[in-house]
Amino acid sequence: SWGGGGRGMRVIEDASELEAQVASGRREAVAAFGNGEVYLEKLVRRARHVEVQLLGDHHGNVVHLFERDCTVQRRNQKVVERAPAPFLSDGQRAELCEAALRLARRSGFVNAGTAEFLMDVDSGKFYFIEVNPRIQVEHPVSEMVTGIDLLKQQILVAAGEKLSLKQEDIVPRGHAIECRINAEDPSANFRPCPGKIEQIIAPGGFGVRFDSHVTAGYTVPPYYDSLIGKLIVHQPTREAAIETMTRALRELQVKGIATTVP
Repeated sequence: SWGGGGRGMRVIEDASELEAQVASGRREAVAAFGNGEVYLEKLVRRARHVEVQLLGDHHGNVVHLFERDCTVQRRNQKVVERAPAPFLSDGQRAELCEAALRLARRSGFVNAGTAEFLMDVDSGKFYFIEVNPRIQVEHPVSEMVTGIDLLKQQILVAAGEKLSLKQEDIVPRGHAIECRINAEDPSANFRPCPGKIEQIIAPGGFGVRFDSHVTAGYTVPPYYDSLIGKLIVHQPTREAAIETMTRALRELQVKGIATTVP
């Protein structure tokens, strides 16, 4: 219940496994978060991970910035994020965003945050996962398709300002993709690869954005999350966004450590 980043999750196929799996999950949760409290939820076998970006202020105003698809994951951690979700119908999109708004309004949500859902591929049903009441790693894809600076809005909300955004004014345009760049070695089962970055060359051009805190000479420590940067592209069509991302990944160079760029 205090988890994050896919830590502590266990699949239980049969009641006979319950005791051992709960104990295993508790141990991991205590080691990672200092709290071993766990809960049980339905397993969705073939799922898509869809989440809705929210903004709420101290004056009761809440808006959504539409949805993101975060289905591409490894070890329950997101790797690639996209906006809009390419598989949703207009009806499903409206249903999902309205559900997120209802949840935010009834809970008095204040901040930039995300309502996360699983979509059962076979039935088309949505299941609520959680609300992350903070900015998230994948927020840039929502920024790119809406043109709204989420961090700026978050700071204004924290300062007590009213949201200047109206729901009808938030219109998604084009398609955005984000790839997480981690200090991990794909050729060695994604082993963490801390160390000194000797050189980093970021791609550029129309619709290309690279968010990172690292520079040449920076030493990636072994103690924290392995994320060193986020490569984001935005183009009028999904096909153009994929093509631009492919080029940008080829151009992104990080020397001194292994990364997930390949």
